[in-house]
Amino acid sequence: MARARIGAEVGEPAVVTALRGGAPRTAVATAVRYSLQLLAERAEGNTVEVRVPPFGAVQCIPGPRHTRGTPPNVIETDADTWLALASGSVTWTEALAAHRVQASGQRADLTGHVPLPPIALLRGRA
Repeated sequence: MARARIGAEVGEPAVVTALRGGAPRTAVATAVRYSLQLLAERAEGNTVEVRVPPFGAVQCIPGPRHTRGTPPNVIETDADTWLALASGSVTWTEALAAHRVQASGQRADLTGHVPLPPIALLRGRA
């Protein structure tokens, strides 16, 4: 069964609230799930799994598909770092260099996929 889609009317206010800092856990959870949903829509595929525990995970980026067990290409980070990447306040290279992201596998790279345009535009409203 597919997960319910988060509409912009719910996701965008949650992102703005979460980017301001000190947001309630429910707002952060919605912001993370909404931004992961946008990533999966813009980078359709099943090659890389992006995890932001405990809030969500998506498979994205075109390429070879894995079907069982742990995927060979995994990116994992915390909610604050993910939202910083999605909004463009931190670059992929900066997050890797600061060890704020764990990336394993030769295709575990979000260069060109973050920031997410709608989220980056919301950063100015936060």
